Amino acid sequence: MCGSFAGIPGSPGAEPARMPELLLDSDVIIEALRGSPDTLAELAEVEAAGWLISYTPIAKAEIYHGLRRGEEKATEGFFAACRCLTITGDVGEKAGRYLAAYHAGHGTEIADALVAASAFVHKAALFTLNRRHYPMTDIAFHKRRSVP
Repeated sequence: MCGSFAGIPGSPGAEPARMPELLLDSDVIIEALRGSPDTLAELAEVEAAGWLISYTPIAKAEIYHGLRRGEEKATEGFFAACRCLTITGDVGEKAGRYLAAYHAGHGTEIADALVAASAFVHKAALFTLNRRHYPMTDIAFHKRRSVP
């Protein structure tokens, strides 16, 4: 007959369908926390379309580094609503390879290399407002919708 059903979603032995994932760079998180209507609307649309919204511990550290008095509650709520991607050995290795390839010519720093490597390893599209920080060609980037 047809053989194995392992590749058909919902059949015995099939891997569960993976939700698409959007990895937020710290600049996007800052825009969201500052209440940017365009950024908030875009994140709501992406989430409504079934995407997981995630961040890295690096972005969280950058946000908490610049946190102002009175912003704690909103910041905690934002991060609680998102998924934190883990920085694994695979992420570290890929980040090191990115640094070897892009540090000298593009000035790529370790934080950006780790964020990009997280996107690569976790198969997430990276949403950044600073595309020039990410010269990598093997990761997906979120294309910001046109802002009126």
